[in-house]
Amino acid sequence: MATRPHRLLGICGSLRAHSTNTAVLKALANRMGEHAELQLFALNDIPLYDSDLEADGLPDAVLALKDAISQADGLILCSPEYNYGVSGVLKNALDWASRPDVNSPLRNKPVLIMTSSPGVLGGVRAQAQLRETLNATLSREVVIPGVSQKIQDGQFEDEPTLQFMLASVDQLLGEIDLLGCWR
Repeated sequence: MATRPHRLLGICGSLRAHSTNTAVLKALANRMGEHAELQLFALNDIPLYDSDLEADGLPDAVLALKDAISQADGLILCSPEYNYGVSGVLKNALDWASRPDVNSPLRNKPVLIMTSSPGVLGGVRAQAQLRETLNATLSREVVIPGVSQKIQDGQFEDEPTLQFMLASVDQLLGEIDLLGCWR
């Protein structure tokens, strides 16, 4: 009996056209192999969270985000660190996706949290905030310090870091299998 690859959803916490975090996710997507596929979801069209909008009916972009999360076996979030914290665009998307909490597509969804920063800490402070936001989910973390030096012509090129990220993805896939999240 043939099995399909694990479906992973990559969400970048940056809206920049040439985001280093998008480059990281694309590098991972290109190296997934036959065990998993990584689809990227852009947050550009997600409106600011507003409970009035929620009460009137979810915007199409929010419905698309929630559906993409629901269809994924696991998530890979990759965020820059802005002013010692998680990017506003990613926090906003997670706020939309987490509601209502009892029916959230994030509930018990295995998550790999990755942060990057040009500095030596690689976004660890943003990770702390993401862990708080994702308290109801399982998660593991990867930090990427000095990310600007690891991007060449818009491509993530640092093989040791890429190998470390791929090992973390393998652990995420193992977690998905263990928890029976794989459909």
